[in-house]
Amino acid sequence: MRSSRVLVLLVALFTSAALMPTAAHAAAKPLPAHVFAPYFEAWTGENPATLAQQSGAKYLTFAFLQTATKGSCTPLWSGDPGMPVSSSVFGADINALRANGGDAIPSFGGYTADNTGTEIADSCTDVAKIAAAFQSVITTYDVTRLDLDIEDNSLTNTAGIDRRNKAIKMTEDWAAANGRTVQFSYTLPTTPHGLAPSGLAVLRNAVTNNARIDVVNMMTFDYYDGATHQMADDTKTAAQGLVDQLAQLYPGKTQQQLWSMVGITEMIGVDDYGPAETFQLADARTVYDWAVAKGINTLSFWALQRDNGNCPGGSAADNCSGIAQQTWEFTHIFAPFSGDGNPNPDNDFSLAVNPASATVDPGASTTATVGTAVTAGNAQTIALTAGPARTGLTAALSPTSVTAGGSSTLTVSAAANATPGDYQFTITGTSSSATHTATFSVKVKGTPPTGVIANAGFEDGGLAPWTGAGDTVVGSPTHSGTHALQVAPSGNGNGQASQTVTLAPNKAYTLKAWVRGNYAFIGVSGGATASAWTSAADWTQLSVPFTTGASGTVTVYVHGWYGQAPIHADDFTIS
Repeated sequence: MRSSRVLVLLVALFTSAALMPTAAHAAAKPLPAHVFAPYFEAWTGENPATLAQQSGAKYLTFAFLQTATKGSCTPLWSGDPGMPVSSSVFGADINALRANGGDAIPSFGGYTADNTGTEIADSCTDVAKIAAAFQSVITTYDVTRLDLDIEDNSLTNTAGIDRRNKAIKMTEDWAAANGRTVQFSYTLPTTPHGLAPSGLAVLRNAVTNNARIDVVNMMTFDYYDGATHQMADDTKTAAQGLVDQLAQLYPGKTQQQLWSMVGITEMIGVDDYGPAETFQLADARTVYDWAVAKGINTLSFWALQRDNGNCPGGSAADNCSGIAQQTWEFTHIFAPFSGDGNPNPDNDFSLAVNPASATVDPGASTTATVGTAVTAGNAQTIALTAGPARTGLTAALSPTSVTAGGSSTLTVSAAANATPGDYQFTITGTSSSATHTATFSVKVKGTPPTGVIANAGFEDGGLAPWTGAGDTVVGSPTHSGTHALQVAPSGNGNGQASQTVTLAPNKAYTLKAWVRGNYAFIGVSGGATASAWTSAADWTQLSVPFTTGASGTVTVYVHGWYGQAPIHADDFTIS
């Protein structure tokens, strides 16, 4: 992952007195069995406790600790001599996190350190001093986990790998002798099918050195393989591959124990590779549900300061996600993950929309009440959002924040030129401990325009008026614009999305669309029957001539064959 600049300044080595192990210590509170801890970019000058309170992320992974120059054994925040490992640097902030029920995970390494030889074990050739550096961070901040972000050149520095794992073992022995709880997590790059051989070699060396690794945290982004990626699906397959690899390394562990070693770090929004690898809000919801079901240990993302929509359509940046989103929206989805094995938080609420559906004329509006109620624990503040955006329709909530038990008014307004049809909005309520959703369906009155395929480029961000079980609108890949349709066949069932279009009777037309994937079909049925298909790795335009019947009404569809991977479609036209 990204790191701050490396300051090329000489600093003094730790003195031996600063590195002496402490006497037996009252045990610090360990992290929960399941923890959401997004990365905090420590070099920005922002206050982590303030951002945690604003976002609802109680636990933070602080990035990064590295040396100022290669050859040093002194870890510094961002490699900056002005930011030493000291209670005066982040000490009060970490205490504030704890006071709010959270904690900190200091992280060594990061891409810049790993690329410049300033990662602690690459830089320092004395195993005892590396261990002393780990111990200094543990005792200074009274933390129970250290994260080691190892990528780039650090993955091929075999001497550094061996030193690091020996220092981990030394630190674990020191912690046991001094009554401390200490965990180590390795953050490693991955493929969509598990760790690459270089990352796996890091773990093999840890086993050889009897170094206990508590969490293997996969960076499920920046694949750079030129392939089409569905980020949530790739997270699942990467994690399954990791569990299979861990089963070979730790044959005595059960499947449940292996899954409890898994950590996942996403890069929210657009990652460094570009729009082809974009982690959307819908991916976050899918990954959250999957992570709870699998019982993984850690859920994280890069980085807390990116969790806003200040640069929609942009490239990867450290201060925004590159997609349209509400501030802290990814955090609100992931935050309920933290807990001691129980996915149901102590404080919880319900969310409902009444009525659940309405009709509206073009140029008019309709309202509904979004109600909340306390279902467990104490009433908390709930942030409310409505989306996704629809062409010709707007959804607004007043107020946008309520205390559980309160209500808000949802107003959906249709522009005068809104296309008649059926639409659906998702209302999301997020507190510091839970997230719930409800849906509101809107039917815009009128007759759909003759000869027009509504939402033909899926730029509304939603499926309507197309219908199809299991089908979704995605941000990548797209033929044009920012959205396209994904049709997902199952192992024994076809996938299909369709909509009804009214045309002139007994007239010749041509349906066209851009598709990609194996056995991707487009066609018409009902008042006419015709289709075309292709198997193509890249976008290909299909063309289907047909003649309407006496009614002029046809069903336009896109179809994926059973047993195949999802297909994608975009930019439908009828002429």
